[in-house]
Amino acid sequence: METSEIIKKVRKIEIKTRGLSSNIFAGQYHSAFKGRGMAFSEVREYQFGDDVRDIDWNVTARFHRPYVKVFEEERELTVMLLIDVSGSLDFGTQKQMKRDMVTEIAATIAFSAIQNNDKIGVVFFSDKIEKYIPPKKGRKHILYIIREMLDFQPESKRTDVKQAVEFLSSVQKRRTTAFILSDFYVRNDFQQSLQICNRKHDVVAIQVYDQRAKELPDVGLMKVVDAETGFEQYVDTGSKRLRQAYHRYWMNRQAELMETFNKSNVDNVSIATNEDFVKSLLMLFKQRS
Repeated sequence: METSEIIKKVRKIEIKTRGLSSNIFAGQYHSAFKGRGMAFSEVREYQFGDDVRDIDWNVTARFHRPYVKVFEEERELTVMLLIDVSGSLDFGTQKQMKRDMVTEIAATIAFSAIQNNDKIGVVFFSDKIEKYIPPKKGRKHILYIIREMLDFQPESKRTDVKQAVEFLSSVQKRRTTAFILSDFYVRNDFQQSLQICNRKHDVVAIQVYDQRAKELPDVGLMKVVDAETGFEQYVDTGSKRLRQAYHRYWMNRQAELMETFNKSNVDNVSIATNEDFVKSLLMLFKQRS
């Protein structure tokens, strides 16, 4: 992709996603993702009902009447986007490619984060860590992230979520809010690694999928290519039995994925490329508020 084309795309994504984060997500994001803890703010005179454990004895002794410490929630967070850049994301039969939707969702979360004065960083992953962008603040940093999402060329086409969450646990020492954006087209078990990571951090999973992964259309003989392995085969979509088996396979895989998230206590949402991701994200944020 040429530089001028990338700049146009970055600008287009910024206009759309910045507007969404300003007008729709600002309040929901603020309440859905809490700060690290409580920080001392000020002292004030003791009022009936105040916790006696909050009395500041030094100030109380100085003014000969009780004063209490007032604490405020530390709002500043570090947000990490774990973005799947494997080959299966380069697929879309409906409104857009999975990769395009992942980019828009990631940009919307990023702009919501900086409005809250949070730092934001990125891990691009396939079946290896492709690139790590350390957390920073500011619009310039987010535009750099969007540009990388549009133009990044991974070395591998396969997926390994396990490596991504283990890398997050090793590189981020302080508690972090982490969004995994992927189609979760994975062949290995990552439940234990996800569970360990979510004890240390606050992990949220956002699955982006195409409707054709769920239902095969009845269009006769069709060539199917595995985007991650390159394996090709022809399937007869005119066969009702084959279409039913394909759908069962999807449902079983989804059930296993949901079980992984539930056992790991990870909040999650699944969004199809022909759906409005705004509604799905708002629902996710409201559930956490």
